[in-house]
Amino acid sequence: MYCPQASYPSMEITYQPFTVHKRVPLTISRGTTAQSTNLWLKLSAEGIEGWGEAAPFSIGTHQQTLAILQADIVRLQTVVAFHHPLDRQAIESAIATLSLHSATRAALDVALWDWCGKFVRQPIWRLLGLDLGRIQPTSVTVGISSPEAARQRSQDWLQQTSARALKVKLGSPHGIEADQAMFQAVYDHIPTAVSLSVDANGGWSLEEAKQMANWLGDRRVTHLEQPLPVSQDADLAQLKQDSPLPIFVDESCFNSSDIPRLANLVDGINIKLMKAGGLTEALRMIHTARACGLQVMFGCYSDSSLANGAMAQLSPLADYLDLDSHLNLRDDPFSGLTLANGHLLPSTNPGLGLSYAPQAR
Repeated sequence: MYCPQASYPSMEITYQPFTVHKRVPLTISRGTTAQSTNLWLKLSAEGIEGWGEAAPFSIGTHQQTLAILQADIVRLQTVVAFHHPLDRQAIESAIATLSLHSATRAALDVALWDWCGKFVRQPIWRLLGLDLGRIQPTSVTVGISSPEAARQRSQDWLQQTSARALKVKLGSPHGIEADQAMFQAVYDHIPTAVSLSVDANGGWSLEEAKQMANWLGDRRVTHLEQPLPVSQDADLAQLKQDSPLPIFVDESCFNSSDIPRLANLVDGINIKLMKAGGLTEALRMIHTARACGLQVMFGCYSDSSLANGAMAQLSPLADYLDLDSHLNLRDDPFSGLTLANGHLLPSTNPGLGLSYAPQAR
């Protein structure tokens, strides 16, 4: 029985690094990734174990490396040791003084949610009263490459996953002519039933973004993500006014405090677990975005099924989903998610409902 007056350590945190390798390296405007070493955080109390994941990422001045995240967790272990997993408000206050990086906070927050779900024997989506019938198809991603390679990658994705949505990465260092040639190669061979979106990862100037928005608008693209670098956020208003496509931001929006300043500049935001710092903040972002009249997308980095499975618990609340990173891994150590007709479905088991099942490369 939980006793809030207990004077003994009631929660233990351990972590374990694990490396995942992409089947196909992903190239975006900032570079190429082929593998990632992430952290598996395990939170134990009352014989129940909650799981979370921290995946390193880097955007501009935000550097969250493996070494930084490991150091965060070591500091975290002592601070939370005398709290119970249900003491969410007290835990949030306790870690506020640590200045933890967002990926570390995400791992802890997800582990707390997973523990709570297992404690009451319900999946997280059920605790939130969500309707799995509202989940949109998840897109799968084609990275920057030659037109021939992009066409083949899109065909491989469709064969592997029966995807109903495709995201194409643009912002090539070779310019918008290269972007157009690559996109056209994909567009010419994709069934009309498959929706298309574009993510430039801040790889265009304002004039290039205007030109590309109009060009892509004639090719059934649903929305354009992060067309400008973060340093040019002030130009988003002009782009939105001139663009026939809805404009979403990713790198420009980390958490709920970023949303009000963006509300009149864009049409939607991309929420990622590692940027937000957990499901709790992701929920705040969703409600803030809705209050500001914005659409919501979920995205990912080099996340395994653990992190994507956490975001999948909130999927009924999103307009667009891009939770495909685990589908491009040769050695994802976690299982429990279902891909059905292009829809990524969370587990119906308690908490995250995932299992640990390491695979050989």
